[in-house]
Amino acid sequence: MQTPPDPDMGRLLWRCRRGMKELDLLLSGYLADRWGSAGPAEKATFERILELPDPVLAAYLMERDVPPDPPLQALLAILRGRAAARLAPAATTAPASGLPQP
Repeated sequence: MQTPPDPDMGRLLWRCRRGMKELDLLLSGYLADRWGSAGPAEKATFERILELPDPVLAAYLMERDVPPDPPLQALLAILRGRAAARLAPAATTAPASGLPQP
């Protein structure tokens, strides 16, 4: 039996739209890939992340600042890990110099 769609998904997807495209991709990617299997505490933490201003969220994700809340730290680490995993295949195929090889 198929589970019914989450009625909050549209609202959450709209809240994932940010002023920075990178944040859009990270947040909407989490929503698409992990939200359905996340527990209530993780979902509540994600909704708290959506309340953060873009500059604060970007600073947390780039580890320029650390949030004081351990659950927030843990979910931000998950988001950073997802971003690193998406970039890893591209990094292994690019030339070390970043320039095209002759």
